[in-house]
Amino acid sequence: MNPIRRALASGLVGLAAASLAIGAQAQTPNRELTVASSATYAPFAFENKDKQIVGFDIDIINAIARQQGLKIKIVNTPFTGIFGALNNGDVDLVISGVTINEKRKQSYDFTPPYFAARQLIALPKNSTVASLKDLAGKKIAVVSASTADDIASREFGKTSPNIRRFESTPLIISELAGGGVDAAMGDNGVIAYRVAQHADLKTLDDKSFPEEGFGIVVKKGDKALLDKLTAGLAAVRADGSYVTIYKKWFNKDPNVR
Repeated sequence: MNPIRRALASGLVGLAAASLAIGAQAQTPNRELTVASSATYAPFAFENKDKQIVGFDIDIINAIARQQGLKIKIVNTPFTGIFGALNNGDVDLVISGVTINEKRKQSYDFTPPYFAARQLIALPKNSTVASLKDLAGKKIAVVSASTADDIASREFGKTSPNIRRFESTPLIISELAGGGVDAAMGDNGVIAYRVAQHADLKTLDDKSFPEEGFGIVVKKGDKALLDKLTAGLAAVRADGSYVTIYKKWFNKDPNVR
C-alpha cells in the first residue's frame, strides 16, 4: 500500500474509532436524568410546605447522584403510572418504595435493596383482628398495583369486592380513618408514619409477612445506568451517609426492626 493510501486508511480507522467512542458516550448516563417518585409516600417521598419533593428516597438518590456525578431531576409521578412512565421513556429511573420481586424483575432491572421493608396492617384501635387471615370477609384498602395489592389478591382473590384499591397511601389511611374500610395494608415505613398521625388507629405486624427490599428501577437492559446507580449506592453505604439519612427519617439505626 502506498503512503497516501496508508495515511487515508489510518485516518478512516481513527474516524471510525472516534465515532464509536462518541456513540458509547451518548449511551452513558451523562445527561440530566429524570427520576420518577410518587410524592404521596411520606417519609420516603412527599411535598413539603414549599412544594419541594423531600424524603428518604429523595435523599438517597441525591446522595447517589453526587457520588457518581449524575445530574438528576425529580418528577412527582403517581405510583399507578410510574412503570408506564418508565416504559414510555418519559423517565429514566424510578425510586418510589418499589419492592423487588420476581414478577417485576422479568420486566425491569433493579439495584440491590436500599431499604429493608415488610408489609404492615393498619386497623382501628378497637379492632380484634390479629392476623392477615382474620381479614377474610372484611374490607381492605390497598394501593393499586402495590405489594399489598398482590398479597391481598393472593389471599382473598384478585376480584374480591372487599379489596378496595386506591392511588396512594394517604387515601387508604383516610378511607380507614373515615370508616370506609376495616383495614389498610402497605409498606411498613409509610403505614407507621401515617398511623402515628391518627390516635384512633393502630398497626399490626403479621409475622407471616416476609422481609422485602426496595430497589431503584431502570429499564430492562439499561446496564450503564444500573451500574452507576449500584456503585453509587455502595459508596453511600460505605461512607456512612446512608446511616445518617436513615436516622434522619426513621429516628433509629437501619438494623433495628
